[in-house]
Amino acid sequence: METTGVVRRPAAERVRDTLDRLVTERDVWVSTARPDHGPHQVPLWFSWDGQAVWMCTGAVSVTVRNVREEPRVRLSLPDTFDVVLLQGRAECFPDEEVPEAAARAFTDKFGWDPRVEEGAFVYVRVVPETVRAWRGEPELRGRVIMRDGVWLA
Repeated sequence: METTGVVRRPAAERVRDTLDRLVTERDVWVSTARPDHGPHQVPLWFSWDGQAVWMCTGAVSVTVRNVREEPRVRLSLPDTFDVVLLQGRAECFPDEEVPEAAARAFTDKFGWDPRVEEGAFVYVRVVPETVRAWRGEPELRGRVIMRDGVWLA
């Protein structure tokens, strides 16, 4: 693994960098599963409210069906060098029941309000329980920066 120029960041810096990315990034990979169908992974737009990741997808999507049966999910930001992986439990909110602040933040970030579309949409909220973050091999050790919903730095 190429590690030239990678300097190991302290945990507090990793937490700060991760929180910054959760605010500024647009896309997240969402991994769900059902026992009889196996894993499913899809990229979705997301917003971060300081406590949870909010995504939105069609009400009849595989993601929504999977989450309703098995709420444990994994999320990953798209950069394979500056890795951020989140694990938590997903909760579904039909578009007519989503908290206004979450819907407004999503609309403000993307200029799109699923609540006014013809089809039914579901907002999916994930509060992270575990977060791992690392840049290259020097940061593999100590990559867990949140455990049991508590930031470690």
